[in-house]
Amino acid sequence: MHKIGFTILLLSLSNVFMTFAWYAHLKELSSKPWIIAALVSWGVALFEYLLQVPANRIGYEVLSLGQLKILQEIIALTVFVPFAFFYMKEPLKLDYLWAGLCILGAAYFIFRSKWGVA
Repeated sequence: MHKIGFTILLLSLSNVFMTFAWYAHLKELSSKPWIIAALVSWGVALFEYLLQVPANRIGYEVLSLGQLKILQEIIALTVFVPFAFFYMKEPLKLDYLWAGLCILGAAYFIFRSKWGVA
């Protein structure tokens, strides 16, 4: 698999774990003490790191640090919106669209030299 594609796959999977580690305790462990939520979240985050660290190492072979970061933000929003809607039962808002468009703008500027635009 191409290094960028493999990086995207690993970052996407790591983001699923990260999103659950950061936010699922708000729903699932809201009645538990914060220390329990923190320990459970750390346990989930371990899997995130096991995917994120190799993803960043592989991605850094073919992408700049800025490109890798913006790619991560695109993936984060792509994972977060369905999580918020389907799992947390939050309403969809136009703000997600506007945020996505801003991130697309950031992607344009950070990747334009790679695309031969700059």
